[in-house]
Amino acid sequence: MSGWSAQDVPGQSGRVAVVTGANSGIGYATARELARRGARVLLACRSEARGVAARDQLVGEVPGADAEFAHLDLGDLASVREFATAYPHDRLDLLVNNAGVMALPYGTTADGFETQFGTNHLGHFALTGLLLPALLVTPGARVVTVSSPMHALANIDITDLNSERRYRRWIAYARSKTANLLFVHELARRLAGHGSDVIAAAAHPGYAATNLQAAGPRMAGRRTAERLMGVGNRFFAQSADAGALPTLYAATAPDVPPDSFTGPSLAGWRGSPAPTWRAPWTRDDRVSQRLWTASEELTGVTYDALKG
Repeated sequence: MSGWSAQDVPGQSGRVAVVTGANSGIGYATARELARRGARVLLACRSEARGVAARDQLVGEVPGADAEFAHLDLGDLASVREFATAYPHDRLDLLVNNAGVMALPYGTTADGFETQFGTNHLGHFALTGLLLPALLVTPGARVVTVSSPMHALANIDITDLNSERRYRRWIAYARSKTANLLFVHELARRLAGHGSDVIAAAAHPGYAATNLQAAGPRMAGRRTAERLMGVGNRFFAQSADAGALPTLYAATAPDVPPDSFTGPSLAGWRGSPAPTWRAPWTRDDRVSQRLWTASEELTGVTYDALKG
């Protein structure tokens, strides 16, 4: 794994990939490199204008790339269902649950869930469940969910998943990223119990310069915080291309273990991909099962193919 780079991504010819939030940052870099290696890539984005522009940029950077835009708003379960219903292929080799929001002012999704929990976890939980049939029929398929080292700030509160009693933007973000890891843990356990060879794994980019950091302060009108995020991105963060490497590794490298967590090698901050630390509570079977049950109830998406 030492020194692993985008040049080491194996050939993806004949494979189909869905990358959420692929219009910019880590998602765009992930989609571009998969397309560069021959994958057919769906850029699943909320904004049609930004998604189409990203698709056009990608094709410009990778002539001959097989890339399509598809509308997906993870904060709207109706949109998630529409995306899954319209999914145009009979196989899915790789689902990259990348899109996310961070440290936003309190708000709710179209379905009334706290925005960070609803978008970062519930939207991807529903999407994965609805696309599960295509994953299960595809030999060697993978689901890679992007979490964050910030998950270490907080375990989930199973009695207050939507932060209705008290909302703190960074704690809500951390809980949504813990939920991502609990989801991967439980999905890997259920896939193994089903006898499936689909791999569920997680990754995080470390500190990478993307639009994610400034979105929350901008929405809250906190201009000083927005400027500080910009300074941090400029002087301390690694590039989005470098930040995408752990995701690409988890998605394509051979022998990636189920329920693994890949991040940058240098203190989880930057560098080539490596196994990375995760909080013990993200492998708690009891909590992951309770979160799974709650997620099925909240989204109405049940993983029937993994039952029985």
